Amino acid sequence: MPKIFILDVTNRDGVQTSRLGLAKLEKTLINLYLNDMGVFQSEFGFPYTLHEKNYIIANLELARRGVLDPIRLGGWCPMREGEIRASFANPGLKHCNLSLSTSDQMTRGKFGDRVVRTPEENPDLPNLLDMLGESVALARELGAESIGVNAEDAARTDDEFLLRFAEAARDAGADRFRYCDTLGYNDPFDIYNRCRTLAEEIGLPIELHCHNDLGMAVGCSVAGAKGAVDGGVDAYINTAVNGLGERAGNADLVSVILAIQKSSGMEGKYTLDERVDLSKAWRLAKYASYAFGVPIPVNQVGVGENAFAHESGIHADGALKDRRNYELYNFEELGRGEPEQIETGRQITCGEYSGIKGFRDVYGGLEVEFHNDDEAREILELVRYANVHTQKPLTNDELRFIAKYPDMARQILTMTPPEIQH
Repeated sequence: MPKIFILDVTNRDGVQTSRLGLAKLEKTLINLYLNDMGVFQSEFGFPYTLHEKNYIIANLELARRGVLDPIRLGGWCPMREGEIRASFANPGLKHCNLSLSTSDQMTRGKFGDRVVRTPEENPDLPNLLDMLGESVALARELGAESIGVNAEDAARTDDEFLLRFAEAARDAGADRFRYCDTLGYNDPFDIYNRCRTLAEEIGLPIELHCHNDLGMAVGCSVAGAKGAVDGGVDAYINTAVNGLGERAGNADLVSVILAIQKSSGMEGKYTLDERVDLSKAWRLAKYASYAFGVPIPVNQVGVGENAFAHESGIHADGALKDRRNYELYNFEELGRGEPEQIETGRQITCGEYSGIKGFRDVYGGLEVEFHNDDEAREILELVRYANVHTQKPLTNDELRFIAKYPDMARQILTMTPPEIQH
């Protein structure tokens, strides 16, 4: 039976959240946490952009060294020749999603009268179907091992053209077809039917990329995946940690996993990628909250402060007698329940103005030893730069990463703006 896989887009769509963002070191840590959690692929950024280049190359090198393994690192790219060539100029990039708007609204709203959807509309103008075929062929020629074709605004694209666009993706040699509910427009029933039809007619694995403008991103993602699997193909759900993303956000990673594993219509009937390890959820959610500077909502599924809190007499009594009375799943399953140490006395921290003694004290507490003073001072300098880079105190895992992979940290922290041409 086909499976459901997780393809997380925190480092691509999550970082596009207005007024928020991640430093490149933080994006790297997100990739490491996603790998530990067994996520199939991280859409880890925009490989054609200049300011992402050092981060992109460093993370691809971490993948080559087996640090980011078995997770796949996939780039996002519009279907434009220049951006595709720039993306694959990064050594080691093997996976990508190529995106093009498909609805009549977006085609006319973005391209005006310069581009048409089909060659029949005007043979003298560029059309979306040819643009798709040329883009997939170019990415494959440049070394892409897996290619997803994105239909942006698929939810508002008429059935006839969406099917034709998906057929073109398959015929061009794409590996997956991404159904984008870009504005959170679909309901779970509609997206189930559309994805099942696409699966049965096209035979390509289907990705679900759902936004939360109507509060249904998780429901639509799971329903769309169900439709794909019922139609005979694998499904890939796009998620973001803590549901972050443009406007009202993307489908929340933890909620999607729990819905597949625990809901009445999915539990025991549909297969989630066996590598997914929900016990890493708490750690990842807390780190993303810290890195983005966005508190986890008190009622957030699985990881919110009140997700396992009971106060009313009937609920407290029932939960104490048998947690299954009022808890659908155990808090331990999400990696919760371990005591957290909070310092209330003297604290030595590392920052951009730290000295060697305080630095050694902090790393000693992490049980990290240095071979000599020169090595310690090199790492100290990187830690100083990292604090400037993130503009917040470094976490223990960030400090460990810098000490273990100083060459990669140095590259990730390096930001060299291009010269302005007059």
